[in-house]
Amino acid sequence: MEIRFLEATEAASYLDDLVELLRDSVDGGASVGFLPPLDVAEARAYWEGVVAELASPGHSLALAWVDGRVAGTAQLVEASKANARHRAEVSKVLVHSAFRRQGIGAALMQALEERARERGRTTLVLDTLEGAPSERLYQSLGWLRTGVIPQYARVADGTLQGTVVYYKLLGEAGR
Repeated sequence: MEIRFLEATEAASYLDDLVELLRDSVDGGASVGFLPPLDVAEARAYWEGVVAELASPGHSLALAWVDGRVAGTAQLVEASKANARHRAEVSKVLVHSAFRRQGIGAALMQALEERARERGRTTLVLDTLEGAPSERLYQSLGWLRTGVIPQYARVADGTLQGTVVYYKLLGEAGR
């Protein structure tokens, strides 16, 4: 497995792989802002927006490869307000269904945490669908659950589900 952070130009060369990864995740039940079945054009528009954001500081995109195939991705979005420059949000942690249960999600999370440390970020936050398998991953990596926001996200069957907010303190503050 290889994990690297991509700049905008390189990330653009992986658009087709990222579209496939997002569609696989959403169509498989991941609650990451989209509903299944995810249209190719909608997925492409999302990733084109991410690529555009990579041109400015504060947004990091990590990709994981296994045997030359894109297997997963995750993003770190740094807060920019004067009183929040110690924070960042983890978003869109996705692992393709063909590569799950191989430690890719954990490796991506660890890469994001290291990136956050390098960039002086000590407080990380994320949210995930209540009861999702990702909760076990985050807890196993030392993330702390703060609570649930009920009826936060609409899922494929049309019902509203709760989202769980997690945080992790890095560096001296988190030890």
